[in-house]
Amino acid sequence: MTSTVTPPSTATSPGTARGTSPAPAAGRPAGSGATVWLTGLPSAGKTTIARAVGARLRAAGRRVELLDGDAVRETLSAGLGFSRADRETNVARIGFVADLLARNGVLVLAAVISPYAASRDAVRARHAASGAAFVEVYIATPVEECAARDVKGLYARQRAGEISGLTGVDDAYEPPAAADLVLDTVGASVEGCAAAVLDLLRARGLLDRGPHHHAEETVR
Repeated sequence: MTSTVTPPSTATSPGTARGTSPAPAAGRPAGSGATVWLTGLPSAGKTTIARAVGARLRAAGRRVELLDGDAVRETLSAGLGFSRADRETNVARIGFVADLLARNGVLVLAAVISPYAASRDAVRARHAASGAAFVEVYIATPVEECAARDVKGLYARQRAGEISGLTGVDDAYEPPAAADLVLDTVGASVEGCAAAVLDLLRARGLLDRGPHHHAEETVR
């Protein structure tokens, strides 16, 4: 059974959890598989944080896989466009793979924009049905900050009229109403954000020992 979602409180500081984490799930040994679903706008910092969490977990001997939304679109979801139906299909495919890996003892870090609440809820429900642990991390970086970072040049291309349907600008993004963890990365370090994710996993009974710290860098 997946951990119960605790509604977020109205206040939080960068790199900290909103709300109180529930007790570890009964019968699930520390170190078992799980999916950490990182959602947020383009250039919010999802993949950067996921990579930092993955590096610390691998250093502690955990089996970890990163499912990056862009990489999946080039492989598993090649040929899909950016209509709502295609975006939902992409999220469903990533959710299927994540659940399969998590059920087999892998800690999955899925860094996916996943703009629609119903699609994310369906992924959570899939994990609940299979008994795999699932936690949702909302990278709540404001669109203005994401546009300033513009890691892949998407915001500039949208402003120039080269593309349309950019999530959070001229296409919808539905923020999670009750994410397990909310991170505002403005002014936060990568390590601070990664530490918050790891703290959540420990609180859920999904880690058996703490990875070592590394040098800090700013989230991008």
